[in-house]
Amino acid sequence: MRKLTIKETQFAIDKLKTIFSSKLAKELNLVRVSAPLFVQSTSGLNDSLNGDEPVKFKANNISSDLEIVHSLAKWKRHALKKYNFNTYEGIYTDMNAIRKEETIDQFHSFYVDQWDWELIIKKNDRNVEFLKSIVRKIYNCLIETEKEINQIYPQLNNKLNQDIHFISSEELYNLYPNICAEKREYEAVKKWGSVFIISIGKKLADGKPHSNRAKDYDDWNLNGDLIVYNKITDSTLELSSMGIRVNKEVLIKQFNLPEIDILNISPYHQNIISEYLPQTIGGGIGQSRIAMFLLEKEHIGEVQVSVWDNENDNFAAEKKINLL
Repeated sequence: MRKLTIKETQFAIDKLKTIFSSKLAKELNLVRVSAPLFVQSTSGLNDSLNGDEPVKFKANNISSDLEIVHSLAKWKRHALKKYNFNTYEGIYTDMNAIRKEETIDQFHSFYVDQWDWELIIKKNDRNVEFLKSIVRKIYNCLIETEKEINQIYPQLNNKLNQDIHFISSEELYNLYPNICAEKREYEAVKKWGSVFIISIGKKLADGKPHSNRAKDYDDWNLNGDLIVYNKITDSTLELSSMGIRVNKEVLIKQFNLPEIDILNISPYHQNIISEYLPQTIGGGIGQSRIAMFLLEKEHIGEVQVSVWDNENDNFAAEKKINLL
């Protein structure tokens, strides 16, 4: 039985977004800024994900192609420099993206909506303990948001653990070396409830990364994913991905290319190599993912509007789910 009607869900999503974004801004000293829906292909500012092809189009009087963003991981760092922000000041945006190559299911859509945030840090903040301190602040925002939403809608349950467990991808691999990364995550959240897996992207003992990450925004030793146990679906649910961003040395190491070759990729890569852009930490926090989790929905299509294939339509019909 659904705990919230479609109409109640719309009101709840609005309240949830307002509550969480205000807490996030206060906790991390962020100001809301406008976000681009598209960038020039030649800028290098789009998130390349795992080599996915973005949606592209041509516009009047613009020489290069424009492409719909996948995320704003790189653009935010550029914006912090352009807007003259100072150390420990940051920005957040309501990011809307299209990922046309996404494999859609209960938790994934072609449409992505998230709070994209970025904070200027010092060089000596490039360490795991600083990363953990930021994760704890964000997680505390989630806990406080859940409390307020559950006071408004008392039919909802408390789902978040009071504490978040930190584990590296290497430690998790050593615990469960004989199963795939997806199953390792499931075992972790079943055991600890809420988990932050550190070091996403670097290769593990089996020669594979825990999960693929682009080479040019996160430092693979200083990033991670925040995942929780979703009792409604008996599954993991990733709520956020974040990390301390690459500097010149890390960028060269992760590309494993000569510096001159990296300089030729795009203006963004030139700005990293020249150390023009500030040192930052940042990430994305899924708006629909958090709404799905806190409002106890079985399908992400219950909290966002998208287009679904027959498999998802049939799943919704079988479960008597109303996709928006």
